[in-house]
Amino acid sequence: MTSTERREQLIDVSRILFASHGFEGTSVEEIAVSAQVSKPVVYEHFGGKEGLYAVVVDRESRRLHDTIRKALTDPTASPRQLIERGALALLDYIDEEPEGFRILARDSSVGSSGGSFASILSDIVVNVEDLLAVPFQRRGYDPDYAGLYAQALVGLVALAGQSWLEARQPAKEVVASHLVNLAWNGMSNLVREPTLIEREMPPAPSKPARRSGE
Repeated sequence: MTSTERREQLIDVSRILFASHGFEGTSVEEIAVSAQVSKPVVYEHFGGKEGLYAVVVDRESRRLHDTIRKALTDPTASPRQLIERGALALLDYIDEEPEGFRILARDSSVGSSGGSFASILSDIVVNVEDLLAVPFQRRGYDPDYAGLYAQALVGLVALAGQSWLEARQPAKEVVASHLVNLAWNGMSNLVREPTLIEREMPPAPSKPARRSGE
């Protein structure tokens, strides 16, 4: 392997190990064995476990930020569409990059410029706040409260996503539809069978027929 290829291999291998065992539970020796290299190779490329972990966390942070930002940057989208796209973007990331999300969901502050998961979510909140401020003004709401709503929306989806990661049930589109239902309609105006505007919903699982007398 070239030096660049070896570096990428070490990042890929350590990403899986950090996701499974966390920072403290992963050793340089384990990383070296999994990559079939000697321990000095790991130190040569990253200076140690902390440096390697920082690279992994920073990459995942950027990936998540880019995913959310891309979903929320459409000047023609309605506020509901933005909420829906943001929820689906985070759930898509969790679904497609479970190792990365597990790393971020742990305390990712060790040796990382990206900060902990709470800090990462705070950065996303800032982006969402900027996107909500204009719609708030346009609809006559106080834009000073856009940050509060942004924090509530991001926290709602992030916590639900953490819980959904392990079971992967129901389908992420169904999860998103219910999160948007709560965020958009509020508890007093929930619809019984929420749907998404832009993405096709998976068919609902069939319910067993009720027996006579039930």
